[in-house]
Amino acid sequence: MKNLPLLVFLLTVTIGMNTGCTQKGAHLFILSGQSNMAGLDPDISFTPAVSKEFGTNNVIVVKDAVGGQPIRRWYKDWILRENDKPKQIGDLYDQLMSKVLPAIEGKEIQTVTFLWMQGERDAREQLADVYIESFKGIISQLQKDLGRDDLNIVIGRLSDFDLENKTYPHWTRVRELQVTFADSNPNAAWVDTDDLNTGVNKQGKSIKDDLHYSVSGYKLFGERLADKAIHLIER
Repeated sequence: MKNLPLLVFLLTVTIGMNTGCTQKGAHLFILSGQSNMAGLDPDISFTPAVSKEFGTNNVIVVKDAVGGQPIRRWYKDWILRENDKPKQIGDLYDQLMSKVLPAIEGKEIQTVTFLWMQGERDAREQLADVYIESFKGIISQLQKDLGRDDLNIVIGRLSDFDLENKTYPHWTRVRELQVTFADSNPNAAWVDTDDLNTGVNKQGKSIKDDLHYSVSGYKLFGERLADKAIHLIER
């Protein structure tokens, strides 16, 4: 019977594996950005999808998004340009974290996934040259404030709204930068939105290749974000 302790250990590990016993703690999902993230209601499709996968009690979803805002309102180390307002540098990041930190206080967090849908305003202001460095800066802020460097990142790529760069001169550049960043980062993924902006919007109007998404488009957007997030976590 001298091998009994080893047998008990192996049996315990086997039972744990068979019952899906893995790391403890909740999965935190942070959603932020401008209008197309603001227009997303996580309760319609995103939260149900991640809750189904991980369990309602194992999921924390925090969203804070404001329409029409440039990335500098999240990035605290933005270098001021003429006409920039100092009080609007990084202020929306602080607003976001004022929701995130209370939501996780006293809780064990297993994974963190940051979901980002933004870039329209920067494309319009022709700021593609500093867009990705600013986004990386936001990720660094999150890593520092959450005390971890293993964040998963899901980016909603700009849609096909202005592929000719007529009114948003850096539209395709920002769009391409988002994909390049996601494809070069093993902890990141991007979501296609090209088919989400045609149909009927929340005001009941028919839209085609619009800046914003249709009602069904927002539902599908939430599903896609959840699918990518789940994939990154389970990978």
